[in-house]
Amino acid sequence: MESLSEAYAEFVMPTYGRFDLDLLRGSGCSVWDDQGRRYLDMGAGIAVCSLGHAHPEITAAISQQAATLVHTSNLYRTVPQADLARRLVEVTGPGKVFFCNSGAEANEGLMKLARRFGSALGRFEIITFSNSFHGRTLGCISATGQTKVKKDFGPLLPGFAHVRFGDLGAVRGAITPQTVAILVEPVQGEGGIHLASPEFLRGLRDICDECDLLLLFDEVQCGLGRTGNFCGWRSITEDVEPDAVSWAKGIANGFPLGAFWASRRDCGDRGLLCDLLGAGSHGTTYGGNAVACRAGLAVMDIIARDHLLEAAVMQGAALVRLLQEADIPYRREVRALGLMVGLEFSEDFPSGEATPAMAVVRAAMAAGLLIIPAGDRVVRFLPPLNVSLAELSEAVEKLTAAISGLKLATAPL
Repeated sequence: MESLSEAYAEFVMPTYGRFDLDLLRGSGCSVWDDQGRRYLDMGAGIAVCSLGHAHPEITAAISQQAATLVHTSNLYRTVPQADLARRLVEVTGPGKVFFCNSGAEANEGLMKLARRFGSALGRFEIITFSNSFHGRTLGCISATGQTKVKKDFGPLLPGFAHVRFGDLGAVRGAITPQTVAILVEPVQGEGGIHLASPEFLRGLRDICDECDLLLLFDEVQCGLGRTGNFCGWRSITEDVEPDAVSWAKGIANGFPLGAFWASRRDCGDRGLLCDLLGAGSHGTTYGGNAVACRAGLAVMDIIARDHLLEAAVMQGAALVRLLQEADIPYRREVRALGLMVGLEFSEDFPSGEATPAMAVVRAAMAAGLLIIPAGDRVVRFLPPLNVSLAELSEAVEKLTAAISGLKLATAPL
């Protein structure tokens, strides 16, 4: 019988730099490989499994709905979609929700909403930020402020200006008569856990109000509880309200689902912002199907019932403390908001040919710990919101041992 790696090499496109690890099952914060070895998963599928692997209540919700009604297309109404939309509006603010399948699709929806908003006056340009990440579609890589995702995919979609994250002066300087919106991650996840300041978000809101622009928040990674609030930006400041927000990742604990919300902003004779995308202007075949929405409802119910927003704040602070107190070689800085935690290493990290982040991730995996790289020198901890203190302590112990061993292995003779 061929190995799993051989099957992937033969039949699966090589679009991912996969680690040499074959995972067969998971439970809570742990996963097991094909040899029966346990790994402590501090990545949670890149912030997706917000309640851990194989949560029994999520499994039951999916199974029950799958045995009742899976898919109808969006030509018809279903109860789970209406209920989840209502819940998302309740935690976000007055407006309406569109359901899709991924974060990239949700961000594409924000872009289309912005272009329709500005179409009457020929406005279509969106300001985004250096080090940002918005997805892998052509529109999303055009919006992303990282050169590496754009290589060999030109010509890119026009209409994006990239400015320095946190620089309000640069934002003002980038505005032209064609500018229609500002798209920002309140916490840059893939970019290395960089937090927007309260002053920056307030300044963006002021600029949008002054110039009649839309303020769009990409909360694909930081939203729906990971920061300690269903709306990630409110963990930074409660003085700002966006015009639209995108979500995905943790929304359904691993079942494919994305969404974006638009406010009831008055667009004059065009009506409300949340109604600008009328019949035929946007769509998806699978998005918002009954099973995905039922999973999303179960996730929101459990987070609220088990007080996991509060837990994310408490356990995030505990993880930061553990990382700061541990004797971790070459530690430079710990950045965090709730359970979005980034550990940055110094430039003199002896990583050999690999980047420091990749060297650490590989060493940690060998020690039975799964974490996620973010750029060249940052690793991310994105554990489930119901992670225990014992599991966080175990993770830091494994990481410290792994890096210490890596230091010895790479030190000059």
